Amino acid sequence: MNFVSALRQAARTQDSMLCVGLDPDPARFPGAWAGDAGRIFDFCAAIVDATHDLVCAFKPQIAYFHAHRAEDQLERLIAHIRRVAPAVPVILDAKRGDIGATAEQYAREAFERYQAHAVTLSPFMGFDSIEPYLRHEGRGAILLCRTSNAGGSDLQAQRLASGEPLFEHIARLAAGPWNANGQIGLVVGATFPAEVARVRELAPTLPLLIPGVGAQGGDAEATVRAGWRPEGPIIVSSSRAVLYASRGDDFAAAARAAALATRDTLNAARPGTPA
Repeated sequence: MNFVSALRQAARTQDSMLCVGLDPDPARFPGAWAGDAGRIFDFCAAIVDATHDLVCAFKPQIAYFHAHRAEDQLERLIAHIRRVAPAVPVILDAKRGDIGATAEQYAREAFERYQAHAVTLSPFMGFDSIEPYLRHEGRGAILLCRTSNAGGSDLQAQRLASGEPLFEHIARLAAGPWNANGQIGLVVGATFPAEVARVRELAPTLPLLIPGVGAQGGDAEATVRAGWRPEGPIIVSSSRAVLYASRGDDFAAAARAAALATRDTLNAARPGTPA
């Protein structure tokens, strides 16, 4: 099953739009694990075990593993997710952006070494920075489009000679000529619900990965109203609000409670859901 089909099935089966981002910061680990990078796998696996029936995807952020020389723990973690939650896709948040042989190696890293179902990419070097990933049949490429950070406007909101903002042009390309095999999704931030709605208008069926809910302050209900469509899945990512819901021994149970509350808030915002 390809990434988009697996995502749709997971969202339906789990009744969830929630993606838990796995951004392990050892300084914030609970109790005796605090500061111990050797516990990255243990911490993340506990979060996965506590939440895997509540999510449509998991999203490990590669920098949190690389910074602590924990690439082997990332491999183990994704293997663990595939074992305990085989129907839940894994999105490797790497934001790669290069071309040619280098892009080919990054694609091998994401899909062969780490066995991710999809990877986040920067599209600003054009289609030839995306194409090597699309050669991996069934895997997904999720392109930065309108990101949740304020500085994203420095480039993404700039208008082209046509008058169209750059992020809209990216959405058109992703929904059109770049997406011949249906492997592409887009990153749009929950902190910009009007832009989420515009991207959804331009790309009505593409998966939208939406960070910014939770610690970044994005409005979960506005996000769902702007982006959710029956034919267009959304992947609403929450990381710190789930991971660090407690610094105590109950951290996994607290993470589950936070994930459940977020999932239910997102579901309640779907058009047509009874009040």
